[in-house]
Amino acid sequence: MFFGGAFTVALVVGALALVGVIDDDAAPITQANPPSPPATTPGQSRPRASGAGESISDIYKRVSTGVVFIQAGQAATGSGFVYDNQGHIVTNDHVVEEASSFEVRIGADTKPIPAQLVGKDPSSDLAVLKVDPGAVQGGLKPLDLGDSKALEPGDQTIAIGSPFGLEGTVTSGIVSSLGRTITAPNDYPIADAIQTDAAINPGNSGGPLLDGNGRVIGVNSQIKSGSNSNSGVGFAVPVSSVKFVVPQIMNGGKVRRAYLGVRNGDTQDLSGAVIGGVVAGGPAAKAGLQNGDKITAIDGRPIQSSDDVSSAVAARKPGEQAKVTVERAGNTRTLTVDLGTRPDTPAGG
Repeated sequence: MFFGGAFTVALVVGALALVGVIDDDAAPITQANPPSPPATTPGQSRPRASGAGESISDIYKRVSTGVVFIQAGQAATGSGFVYDNQGHIVTNDHVVEEASSFEVRIGADTKPIPAQLVGKDPSSDLAVLKVDPGAVQGGLKPLDLGDSKALEPGDQTIAIGSPFGLEGTVTSGIVSSLGRTITAPNDYPIADAIQTDAAINPGNSGGPLLDGNGRVIGVNSQIKSGSNSNSGVGFAVPVSSVKFVVPQIMNGGKVRRAYLGVRNGDTQDLSGAVIGGVVAGGPAAKAGLQNGDKITAIDGRPIQSSDDVSSAVAARKPGEQAKVTVERAGNTRTLTVDLGTRPDTPAGG
């Protein structure tokens, strides 16, 4: 559960200053086939900067050519990274949501070039811009995608972006925690977010979070701060979401996600997730789930918190069945839920 203020890390120019289940009763964290994605190296998911013979400086020199500064209209700036040789650029949805025209600068190229918004997915806070590859001086240099599912707390992280409009800024830290849940621009939870202590500030939104080998493991998205300041804990949308979402939206498509249709919160002893609301007519309601039920497992996978519910549902597809085990009035029962398709915005309940 998260407490305190939090915000997305897009930057408004002139100022120095974000699943198929509704499942977080804590204070929300508000916002800081297509061409094949870049190749990755199988089996090399753990950061090992020293073992790879590269310092952070070496990685920066190699990778920064694929990092993008984004001017979204006349008001906001953010960051992004080159996804492929066809000119697709990945960034945050909240970087582009208020704008209709975009210019980007790629790597050390100081010449801005126009970009077109070709896809967005508010539920994952991801969006895709596209530029003409021929307009990029020196050619496009896509970043390699890593494996966010193989990370462990303590692994090295490197963030590159444009905090406060300062292009090409690099910071480093570690993976502070995994499996966090943050809130998307449309108020759905984003499961499996990466928490890092690498400094992330306004303007870093959409930029890459890298492992110790310079591979993308996340998209920097939000800051959580108890004082509503720029100093706080950073969160990144995991690259597993990039791999799932980007190929579906880069040509204007829409992502379909599984939907359970409950609102739930954590128990004090992390023994499950207690349902605090069931969407009328939704999949959970039709299956017989009720307010006050404590979800203890989904498809045999133990559930300790509402974050676990988000992650379990996010891993399924619409139309699939899920076996939801609950405790009710001292009894344990397992109900079969026919998962629906998640609506664009959360329903009440």
